[in-house]
Amino acid sequence: MTAFAALHHAKEPLLLPNAWDHASATALAGQGFRAIGTTSLAVAAAVGLPDGSPATREHTLQLALTLGTEPFLLSVDAANGFSEDPERVAELARELSVVGVAGINLEDGLGPAALHARKIAAVKSAAPALFVNARTDTHWLGDGDFADTLTRLDTYQQAGADGVFVPGLTDPARIAALVRHLDVPLNLLYSPTGPTVPHLTDLGVRRVSLGSLLYRRALGAALETVTEIRAGRAPRGAAPSYAEVEAWSGSPSGGRKQGLPEPFGKGKGVLDGADVPTGELNEVAPGPIGDELGGAVEELPP
Repeated sequence: MTAFAALHHAKEPLLLPNAWDHASATALAGQGFRAIGTTSLAVAAAVGLPDGSPATREHTLQLALTLGTEPFLLSVDAANGFSEDPERVAELARELSVVGVAGINLEDGLGPAALHARKIAAVKSAAPALFVNARTDTHWLGDGDFADTLTRLDTYQQAGADGVFVPGLTDPARIAALVRHLDVPLNLLYSPTGPTVPHLTDLGVRRVSLGSLLYRRALGAALETVTEIRAGRAPRGAAPSYAEVEAWSGSPSGGRKQGLPEPFGKGKGVLDGADVPTGELNEVAPGPIGDELGGAVEELPP
């Protein structure tokens, strides 16, 4: 069993935060996360492309190359493999494995389960050590047909998937039923309106992903900050210093100092030297930029 696979069988489930660049990944690793995922939405958005577009394949590889040798385990969100050809998906898996990636996430997009199973089998043949997390979109893009979910997950297990992922599933009874049914670890997408991580642990979930949530919250914070400044108010909330970001980026000198900064946000927020009570950091303005943590809820891809 690989070190990454072992994290799915530990006492506590693997809480997997998803990064979108070197700085965000290093900052998260600095908070003690042994494994970091990527988010296909952020990779695509950064270069002005739709999520999952085949054109983002090379950008995904580039990010993996940047992060694959860092001292944390890396799982890559590869959408549907950026191809309908299992051999092309297998080639992507080989390239990811070579640069040090520990896991890959492959989604079916509600396409034919047999085709997705062939992709999974091809990836396991090409890169046996790569942890394949097989995602079904029955609860994300579909109507949550539970029988279809079970059928698809059985097919993916039999094809060699090391774990399965059902984003959008939040019903505790169905989660518990899936855990009992499966032979491999169940991964769910964290939802602020769904079960808490301790509750998911009690239900038997072995991996909890944050998807694009952190990236969207970062964008939301940027919009809230500029809105406050434009209105003549001082922005509230935490912001790392210039030197901290330089350190996270891997700069040899760390910008103004060497080494990684202390864990960020230790009990209070800092913005240009002004202390802000921690409770204020969690406020989310109502409206579409507030994502699902507050205000209007706008569901976006993980």
